[in-house]
Amino acid sequence: MGSFLVEGLSRVKGKINLAGDKSIAHRSVILSALSKGKTTIQNFPANADCISTINAFKKLGIKITGKLKLGVSGTVSVFGKGLWGLNKPKSPIFVADSGTTLRLLLGVLAGCDFKVKLIGGKSLSKRPMLRVTVPLRLMGARIRSQGQCASLPEGDKVSAQASPKGTMSQGKKEEYPPITIEGGNLKAITYRMPVASAQVKSAILLAGLYTDGTTKIIEPVKTRDHTERMLKLFRANIKVKGDKILIKGDRRLVSPQRIYIPGDISSASFFMVAASILPDSEILMRNVNLNPSRMGIVKVLKRMGADIKITMSPGHQATGAEPMGDILVRSSGLKATIVKKEEIPSLIDELPVLMVAACCARGKNIFEAVGELRVKETDRINSMVNNLRKMGADIQVTKSPGHQVTSKEHIVVKGKAELRGARVKSYGDHRTAMSMVVAALGAGGQTIIDDVSCINKSFPGFLATLNNLI
Repeated sequence: MGSFLVEGLSRVKGKINLAGDKSIAHRSVILSALSKGKTTIQNFPANADCISTINAFKKLGIKITGKLKLGVSGTVSVFGKGLWGLNKPKSPIFVADSGTTLRLLLGVLAGCDFKVKLIGGKSLSKRPMLRVTVPLRLMGARIRSQGQCASLPEGDKVSAQASPKGTMSQGKKEEYPPITIEGGNLKAITYRMPVASAQVKSAILLAGLYTDGTTKIIEPVKTRDHTERMLKLFRANIKVKGDKILIKGDRRLVSPQRIYIPGDISSASFFMVAASILPDSEILMRNVNLNPSRMGIVKVLKRMGADIKITMSPGHQATGAEPMGDILVRSSGLKATIVKKEEIPSLIDELPVLMVAACCARGKNIFEAVGELRVKETDRINSMVNNLRKMGADIQVTKSPGHQVTSKEHIVVKGKAELRGARVKSYGDHRTAMSMVVAALGAGGQTIIDDVSCINKSFPGFLATLNNLI
């Protein structure tokens, strides 16, 4: 797709149904494959990332049926073979640019007694993997990475506690795909995570299913808990106690037979911000995921003065592990806020579009400790700051005094500057692209985005849904 032109708008109005939550979709396929029998998954999002997970498990010998059309939610059926039912693939598995597929699949393959090579796309091949390979090696997996280079940020230095007395320290080398893993014969560990990451936590929990002991994870900050909820749904022996998660392995998973995936709240965030910043706007989003660990975007927008009303769906957990309901957003005058570092894990994917909201909010906005944005599909600090400055925003990147590491980077936005149309870039990143579309809707004049094809990674129906609201 070539360059894309967006005109500033006066309002957006309407009712929409969103494709299923991407995070839940990945996990539903994985655990369905690791249980025995048929599991039917409804409202499955047909985006590039989730299709990568389906294709990976097909290569591992799992039958998955259902016709999916890119951008349209559908129903798939997974015919699981149990924890030990996966087959050695005949060739390497290509996971495209899906970081969730790669990291969670590493956790599963750590328990399988065969060797597999995982290959990522151009973007994924630049994303750090040491944070997940270190704990899996501690559990006994043999992992080799072909891509290593120096300059791992100090905030990502890895330390692990493999036993009450043992510690491990990792130097400043980093690892990148492609990755070859040979699993089997895993041992349970206690692991204190140095970086708050739901993907890393999930990989360790999945590997923990293959041990004969209890694996214990200690989080520095609570992250989204979709994996814990899904494991409970499949009757795994898992317990959550504050910042600690314990999973006892060597227990058969039991399929719930049917799962309904609620709408993706990360996808909803773009419409929440659009409705908030455009006058005389109103959007109703039905059956959206309302998991408390994902509600950071709603909490911050409400703190900024957004007019948001939530209605829980009755019997919302009847066909899945997640709460869901309707979200109604009306236009409002936004005011500045400070997003604290402990809030970042609950809205890491929504930070780009929140920066757009901050540009339209009165006063000085601060986003604390946002360094993780540097290691997403692109450097999202760079992409959003460069683009918003072109549109006239007053946005700066600062560091805490005495700190030189990315984890201590902060973004400061002085709001209420009149955004103006400009030529901007998606940087090949789906969330940057969608955020810039929202910014363009609230700007004066025309904005040209160099390429929006990357949106297919997570939300191929985004532009069509938006057109229905104009």
